[in-house]
Amino acid sequence: MSKFCSKCGNEVPDNASFCNKCGNPIDSTTNNNDATNTTVVNNFYSNGGSRVTNRNIVLAIVLSFITCGIYMLYWMSTITDDANVVSDETSDTSGGLTIVFAIITCGIYTLYWFYKMGKKLAVAGNKQNKAVSDNSIVYLILGIFGFGIVNYCLIQNDLNKFSE
Repeated sequence: MSKFCSKCGNEVPDNASFCNKCGNPIDSTTNNNDATNTTVVNNFYSNGGSRVTNRNIVLAIVLSFITCGIYMLYWMSTITDDANVVSDETSDTSGGLTIVFAIITCGIYTLYWFYKMGKKLAVAGNKQNKAVSDNSIVYLILGIFGFGIVNYCLIQNDLNKFSE
């Protein structure tokens, strides 16, 4: 039977007294319970644990230019999915659908998406006590004036705060 750290969600050996990742003491009485383990793991993932990837923004920009924007579509998809995870709105529009809507509307949906990402990250930041402000209007204005790649960088920077 596996045990999990109640602080970081890391799986620890059954005979462990301390978490080998964060050093938190492992309480053998509560961690032997499957329901407790499941709750700890679910809480860890729902709070943006390791499911949100800390992406290198410079590398993403370089890949976007090298692939003539194709990587930006992938980046948009991953940003959407990560934002859905941190905001606990996993039933919201997926990254794949976001790309389809952006293509069908010739990019007009992207302006709405920028605004929505600003709002979504601000709400998630408030819930999880992260330093993320509501930049939805800034994202919208930058998008209108053609600075979408700047928005991607700003949004990814905010998302990277949730992967810490």
